[in-house]
Amino acid sequence: MATLRDIKRRIKAVQSTSKITKAMKMVAAAKFRKAQQRMFEMRPYADRMASVLSSLAASADHEIHPLLKLRPRKNVEVLVITSDRGLCGAFNTNILRAAMNHISTLKKDGFEVGISTVGRKARDYYKRRGIQLRKSWTGISGRVAYSNVQEIASDIIESYINETIDEVILIYNEFKSVVAQKIIVTRLLPLSPIETKEELLSVDNFIYEPSKEEIFSSLLPKNVEIQIFRSLLESQASEEAARMSAMENATQAANDMINSLTLQFNKARQAAITKELMDIVGGVEALKG
Repeated sequence: MATLRDIKRRIKAVQSTSKITKAMKMVAAAKFRKAQQRMFEMRPYADRMASVLSSLAASADHEIHPLLKLRPRKNVEVLVITSDRGLCGAFNTNILRAAMNHISTLKKDGFEVGISTVGRKARDYYKRRGIQLRKSWTGISGRVAYSNVQEIASDIIESYINETIDEVILIYNEFKSVVAQKIIVTRLLPLSPIETKEELLSVDNFIYEPSKEEIFSSLLPKNVEIQIFRSLLESQASEEAARMSAMENATQAANDMINSLTLQFNKARQAAITKELMDIVGGVEALKG
């Protein structure tokens, strides 16, 4: 049976843990507000850019730019975005499980699948399973910079133009609310077609200045960068939101454990006092006899 000293030591240890998790929640909340603002500012721009370019590409000659060329799918590249750090609940577990399911489906369909990762958690996950990665980037989570995005996009575009890969699939967590994230599996290259006629722009009478070739040469690589940037910002906001929820749950669990240990401590102390009183009473009765 645990002694009073042991119980008191456990209470202090749990109290220290509670302070740490509470502080981590506050830090995550501050980071979340900044990440959320950047994400909300990027969303409309990224959505509209993808819509306009998809619409323009639908009526353009696919030979006008290498990123518009449609070719038979043989080699599919899957880019998985996770965090560098843990302590964010099931944030990384869910995205990695979804990625593995999608990769398994692609392999069953007969495609050669390459994997690239953003985030230390994804890199370590695949390395532990002996899965070779084509490319991995770490140190981006929590401090997403456009220079990081340009490096990733440049590598993907070069591989696509060189026909090393025929399709690029992007998998990341999209922010929905503080307690909910949605796993997104979307095609980055080639450009996805417009889904509805309402979104399709009428481009028959457009005048391209300086020229159609130069416009596509400038905007198509930029669109790849913007879509990756948007996914990284979405992932960052989702990560901090998940960490806030995880730390709040951990703090609540610690407080519940403190209450339980305090009750156990009081019962043990009461039992010890009762035993001492019985010993005293017993001694007095013995002296009377």
